[in-house]
Amino acid sequence: MRLAGYVGSFVLLAASAGAGAQGWAPTKNVEIVAGSVPGGSNDRTARLMERVLNAQKAVPTSITVVNKAGGGGSIAYTYVHQHRGDPHYLAIVGTGLMSNQIIGASPLGYQDFTPIATLMNDYAVFAVATESALKTGKDLAERVKKDPRALTVGFANAFGSTRHQAVGLMIKTLGGNARDLKPVVFKGSAEAITALLGGHIEYVVVGAVNTVSHVANGRMRVLAVAAPKRLGGPLADVPTWKEQGVDFVSGSWRGIVAAQGITQAQVAYWVATLGKMTESSDWKKDLDKSYWTDDFSTGDKLRKDLDEEFAATKALLGDLGLAK
Repeated sequence: MRLAGYVGSFVLLAASAGAGAQGWAPTKNVEIVAGSVPGGSNDRTARLMERVLNAQKAVPTSITVVNKAGGGGSIAYTYVHQHRGDPHYLAIVGTGLMSNQIIGASPLGYQDFTPIATLMNDYAVFAVATESALKTGKDLAERVKKDPRALTVGFANAFGSTRHQAVGLMIKTLGGNARDLKPVVFKGSAEAITALLGGHIEYVVVGAVNTVSHVANGRMRVLAVAAPKRLGGPLADVPTWKEQGVDFVSGSWRGIVAAQGITQAQVAYWVATLGKMTESSDWKKDLDKSYWTDDFSTGDKLRKDLDEEFAATKALLGDLGLAK
């Protein structure tokens, strides 16, 4: 994701949001709606939210995670959109909310919801099997700059996905045509990695957490991370693309939206509640464990970022030949 949020002065944020939220709090079960099956990244985000909010006793009612998988998240988005004016339904969203609309897979976009906050970013990593002749990101960049179709790249889970966008952005940054790729789409990152380790494709673009165990057992080498700075743990020594002369970042951000028609007091309640959630040690520990980067942003800054992200995503998907 090119969108980059920030953690501002949380004390001021919580104070102002809390002042506006005094007249409202949830009065019935809150549904956190994830557009993935249990175990998927959106589901993991939703269940982390549920766990931390319950531990903090932050919400006076029960909280339920509801899985509405399918359509690249569009089934979940449609479900929340149907509850206009009801702040008890929150959707986990990401770039898919934008790309689905841009490629014509869904009529709904971020403009059809009430943005609450961005929460995190899961930056892409580029990896090869240990036996690969590609030793660094520079090696990969040189090969694909000469001929992007010389190497087969695997990613999940659809053309136009955030990982497809990441490799397309790499090609663009190198001065090439983003359509000049040899991609293979897999149902999930695990399948893409299996194909890589089996010698069926040359490199993968996945989330960092998908690579760690394979790096640890010596079967995989991460060449570069598409993040603003290096990640931690077993990937601490892996340089960013920028460090290797290819200046771009790309990740899979996740945030929270509600349906249209909710009040400012209801927005303020969720901004304050989620802000407190993201400050907790349990939240931060889980982000670190998943190699996710804190990316909390709200209000006017969030809306500006979403507008800029939409324009950038539309341009990139156009370059990939996918925009309608």
